Amino acid sequence: MSRPTHPRVAAFADLLAGAGAVGRVHELPSGAHTAAEAAAALGVPVGAIANSLVFDVGGAPLLVLTSGAHRVDVGKVAALLGVLRVDRASADFVRAHTGQPIGGVAPLGHPAPIGTLVDVELARHERVWAAAGHPSAVFPTSYDELLRLTAGTAAEVGDGPARTASTTTTPDPAAVGP
Repeated sequence: MSRPTHPRVAAFADLLAGAGAVGRVHELPSGAHTAAEAAAALGVPVGAIANSLVFDVGGAPLLVLTSGAHRVDVGKVAALLGVLRVDRASADFVRAHTGQPIGGVAPLGHPAPIGTLVDVELARHERVWAAAGHPSAVFPTSYDELLRLTAGTAAEVGDGPARTASTTTTPDPAAVGP
């Protein structure tokens, strides 16, 4: 596979390789601004797309990597973190904390570490696809590798099927936000 053409994507590919990730970055010719577009371009179920959503938790960023098959329940996430509110971040907030645009936020490679929750629904897929720093770039990974790369916390964050207590862990609020 050739070297990515976009400078941010090329830098992310280097970071990914340095982190020991197995997958390689793929640039999608038509881009993919939504999970459905990425899934269609890759020929995979939408649930295998790891949406990278940034939230504002009292001024601190929180990255939630969720299955493209459902939405994040901000009330559930707030309860997990033990905070009153979790708000969707603005585009400026996202770029300031990740260095990347909405639609292309990679799970790592941010200017400073960001607390991360990784949706347990992604574990249903042997291979998941995550953004690689630009809306037209993705990389394949596994649920376990995604947890390792992000130092994230496995959590039920959305409207997926109910999980048993042994499947979902309660995140340490200090590790994922204020």
